[in-house]
Amino acid sequence: MLIEEPTHRTRVGTPIGVLTLIASRRGLQRLLWPEEPPPPLALDDRNGVLTLAAEQIQAYFDGRLTAFDVPLDLAGTPFQLQAWRALARIPYGATVSYSAQADGIGHPTAARAVGAANGRNPVPVVLPCHRVVGADGSLTGFGGGLHVKRALIDHEQRTLRTLRSDTLVAV
Repeated sequence: MLIEEPTHRTRVGTPIGVLTLIASRRGLQRLLWPEEPPPPLALDDRNGVLTLAAEQIQAYFDGRLTAFDVPLDLAGTPFQLQAWRALARIPYGATVSYSAQADGIGHPTAARAVGAANGRNPVPVVLPCHRVVGADGSLTGFGGGLHVKRALIDHEQRTLRTLRSDTLVAV
């Protein structure tokens, strides 16, 4: 008989609402939007993964973190996992189209399948599916709502402008 490892959860206040993080001891499994109910069997406490994930989420929204390195414990099809891993390679503050993401994983005709995989991304923000846009640059489908997608893109672009201006040296 297979005994499932218990999951742990914690909540993190952010500018886009209170996010619920769910993790095993191996890695972050889910990031839930404010309106999503957490699974009933997740324990209300932190493990080491959740502590790191919560710190990184806060640093991201504070403009101090541009790339997450929290361990992940994801379940999905091989195609979904491939699409999700590709999300981590999209540069902070940049956007790509679904077709460019599909091309980047070696499936140039699978833009719709990439969109479907991104729609099932269990750890949005950490794996930044908000950086994927329509071929014409328009905002399309996002689990947290298009207003949140716009807010995340704007946050990253503001942070980049701030980082660039902080590195300018007067001569």
